[in-house]
Amino acid sequence: MNTLIEKDRVVEIVTRLFINTDNRDWPAVKDLFAPRVLFDMTSLAGGQPASLKPQEIVDGWDQGLKALKAIHHQAGNHIAKVADNEATVFCYAVAWHYLPNKTERNMRTFVGSYDIHLVKQDEDWKIDRFKFNLKFIDGNPDLENS
Repeated sequence: MNTLIEKDRVVEIVTRLFINTDNRDWPAVKDLFAPRVLFDMTSLAGGQPASLKPQEIVDGWDQGLKALKAIHHQAGNHIAKVADNEATVFCYAVAWHYLPNKTERNMRTFVGSYDIHLVKQDEDWKIDRFKFNLKFIDGNPDLENS
């Protein structure tokens, strides 16, 4: 196994996750996940991590992002580690949500990082653990109701 090539491949999966989400290409997003994903958004929403099917994840994202005019994720500072058929990717990320409204407070920004674990299934890398680590939110916290 060429570790440098595999590191590049897993970082590309993470990049595709954000780009496909921004494009609301839910079938492409769904295809990046393993059959079950330990999904952890507790730093943002509270609660407990949950084991979800890819369809449950994309349904939740579709519903939560549907009202927004635009979304944009920017990720960087990737640190990828690959060992056999497992990989981890850490990255910083910023997400902007945009919805023009009468208050003119049209934006909400999420700043944080991600811890993503992938497994190699046949020749494809799939995300099986996804954790968002919120640092802060700026802008209109109630954007969809403005």
